[in-house]
Amino acid sequence: MASQLKNGIGFVSEINVTPFVDVMLVLLIIFMVATPMMSQGLDVDLPQTKNVEVLPTESEHMVLTVRRDGKVFLDEYGVDDMEMLEGYLRSLVKEKNKSLFLQADKEVPYGTVVEVMGHIKAVGIEKLGVMADKPDAAPVVAPPAGIVRPR
Repeated sequence: MASQLKNGIGFVSEINVTPFVDVMLVLLIIFMVATPMMSQGLDVDLPQTKNVEVLPTESEHMVLTVRRDGKVFLDEYGVDDMEMLEGYLRSLVKEKNKSLFLQADKEVPYGTVVEVMGHIKAVGIEKLGVMADKPDAAPVVAPPAGIVRPR
């Protein structure tokens, strides 16, 4: 008698899955909405040009960013000095055979961009894509055709 309720029906020994499914669906929706916001990248005012291609969507590339204030980032991770940058490039880009794309704010001095490109070349990365904007369009990238040398 102790295992019965007052109305004479025994305890229900089944698990009610409906609240569990409701909570999982809410969590799924939260992650679906939040994930794209976390991987938007850094805010850089790119120079504009007419002849560019869209950045590849596969994850086999990394983006090296030089912001207006001169700070350097590899994807979203800050780099404190150029020796550290070379180590990251060697271990994360060259050894894993990933493509590297450089995006620099159009206000960054040319000398800073050339210095960063020199460190990329010192690591042994021969192919480097440079990111730019089409006029009044989304960010795009020039194909990686090697480091451009002046003629």
